Amino acid sequence: MSSTAARPRTTRIGTLDIAYDDRVLRPRPWTAEHARWAAEVLRDAAPGPVLELFAGAGHIGLLAVLDSSRRLVAVDLDPVACDYARLNAAAAGLADRIEVRNASLEDALDADEQFPVIVADPPWVPSASTGRYPDDPLTAIDGGPDGLALARTSLEVAGRHLAPGGAMLLQLGSVAQADALRADVEPGLELVEVRQPDPTGVVVCVRRTGPEVSA
Repeated sequence: MSSTAARPRTTRIGTLDIAYDDRVLRPRPWTAEHARWAAEVLRDAAPGPVLELFAGAGHIGLLAVLDSSRRLVAVDLDPVACDYARLNAAAAGLADRIEVRNASLEDALDADEQFPVIVADPPWVPSASTGRYPDDPLTAIDGGPDGLALARTSLEVAGRHLAPGGAMLLQLGSVAQADALRADVEPGLELVEVRQPDPTGVVVCVRRTGPEVSA
């Protein structure tokens, strides 16, 4: 980590101790349910690596693949978050199975890469409401006017990179956001299930039901 890094902290998420600091979104314990759902989907998924979008400190993807032999490709634009994702992968004994890519979603993936399972935790707080979370980095929570701007970008990535029969587990802030997002689901995808593991967050399952969208 950089010599100018803020003081590291550790929090227990599921069965892992996850390191982070104030420059990274604090991992919420309830998001372990996001990872458990992904691990459940993985048991019946086609072979191939898991893709994690907006990985942050990496805890959701790490927990999702922990009890499997799957590789994980974790993507985040923030270099500090990527450093912590690598650190947490090593602490979990998964460094040899985790590839962390410090890049935008537009640049992180090759056109022909396909993933049977994608997990995504995009910022979902509406811009006008970000002041309610002064301890969280703004770039990690600001989801645009309705909180769904980067969720829509996640759907675009799934449209290009979700393998046939695959699933994306996408985190949002509310059931109302999940209902609003249905109109934006890419052709060939379908939002098939919504779970609310916490009053402040939901996870939706988006399935590949048709051919992928051309890049």
